[in-house]
Amino acid sequence: MARSAGIIALGNVASRALGLIRVWVIAHFFGAEGTVSAFQLASRIPTMTYDLLVGGMLSAALVPVFSEVLARERREELWRLASAVLCVVAIALGGIVLLLEVAAHPVAWLLGRGLGDDLLAVMTRLVRLVVPGILLLGLSGVTTGLLYSLRRFTLPAFAAAVYNLGIVVAVPLLAGRLDIYSLGVGVLLGALLQLLVQLPALRGGSLRLTLNLSHPGLRKILRLYLPVALGVAISNAQVAVDGRLASHAGQNAAAWMDYATRLIQFPHGLVAVAISLAALPSLARFSAQGNAAGFRRTFGQGMRTVVALIVPAAVGLWVLAKPVVALVFEHGNFTARDTVWVSLALRGYLIGLIFAAVDWPLNYAFYARQDTLTPNLVAVISVGVYLAVALSWVGPFGVLGLVLADSAKHFSHVLVMLILTWRRVGRLRGLGLGGTLLKSAIASTLMAGAVLAVSGWIERAVPRSGTVAWLAVVGGAGGVGLAVYLVAGWVLRMEELGQIFAIARRRLTGRTS
Repeated sequence: MARSAGIIALGNVASRALGLIRVWVIAHFFGAEGTVSAFQLASRIPTMTYDLLVGGMLSAALVPVFSEVLARERREELWRLASAVLCVVAIALGGIVLLLEVAAHPVAWLLGRGLGDDLLAVMTRLVRLVVPGILLLGLSGVTTGLLYSLRRFTLPAFAAAVYNLGIVVAVPLLAGRLDIYSLGVGVLLGALLQLLVQLPALRGGSLRLTLNLSHPGLRKILRLYLPVALGVAISNAQVAVDGRLASHAGQNAAAWMDYATRLIQFPHGLVAVAISLAALPSLARFSAQGNAAGFRRTFGQGMRTVVALIVPAAVGLWVLAKPVVALVFEHGNFTARDTVWVSLALRGYLIGLIFAAVDWPLNYAFYARQDTLTPNLVAVISVGVYLAVALSWVGPFGVLGLVLADSAKHFSHVLVMLILTWRRVGRLRGLGLGGTLLKSAIASTLMAGAVLAVSGWIERAVPRSGTVAWLAVVGGAGGVGLAVYLVAGWVLRMEELGQIFAIARRRLTGRTS
């Protein structure tokens, strides 16, 4: 699990790094003006559709069922099932793309009515430009699930990085001629590259696009997927409401929130997503074998590792919020005012980051047991919490109210999931989560104090603002903070950090020997 998580984590590092470059390119060429908000709202449509029809299915149904078929039957049966799934997904998503092309204007109106007529027209054209990417993303997602079940992690792990490369390449080349629509071209290019980069990993397979609706594995995937579809549909409704409320909170609001979200996704993807995805095939195998001890051991190790890494990440990013935002985004058309608002949004999202990260292994523990209904019923409850907080706070607090509502959603979801996990998996006391959380909190507090002290000294020593000054603050204070956390973790005997160091040492020794 640790080796697989390491591969996925490296892919996430590449993806988040290119994601930051992607956002930097958008900020440099377009700032946070209204057309960027129109693009952000339009680009949610492919993402929401993919999450509804494939993304949620990947972890909840595709990987568990593919892994079960591979464990119990011959590999040829896995290829037959994967072929059936690819065919069904291609037909379904192709029809949805045609429908959205026709209904682009009402969809844009539904999500971004508050933008005004001119920006709404821009958003409509962007919707028509980006929705074909839904088909490419869907085929890519099924391919990812197949490769994960085969334990071929490398190319799928780096596929998301290639997706971000689309905008990084397209905008500098096309912005002068296509203006904001170059972003839509970048979305399509990234979706195509994400699919193509995974194809070499399918070596030795025998995929055939044949429609076989009678395959028992396909029926099982659909049965497991239906509760996920409910949860994702509710979550997408929340995203739509979030975008609608953001459009009424100001033309810049959606752009500010998206920039902050990109920064949040870096530690979340690097820690929670990587560890949970790496653990899922093992958890599914232990569940199928009835190995409760192995299931509990793997689940506990995943939870402890997430806690040991996400707590310092959230604390460090909170302390360095403004320097990080300024360093990454404050170039070109992105102003100091934008930095202030994105920093506020970032800190609001950070309140919910730890809860969101812990929630991933909790959800995947249920998915591995082929229980997709429970986590998605809890998702319905958490979206209700979001709506209650958002509708109450967007008036007095604007953008910050929406951000805090998102954090409240994550808190409510993880609270209920912890209770249900205790009832299904067993008492959590023996997993060592409390000790890891306490040690991580102590080490993170020491780290935060060191970061504040060093960043203040650097700001006084380098009084001029700009890229060099912000780089000195983030690099200097962040480096000292990391060192303090590692030393404190060693003194407190955090086993999770020791395991990570041991794996890194073995891999490095193996490469150099």
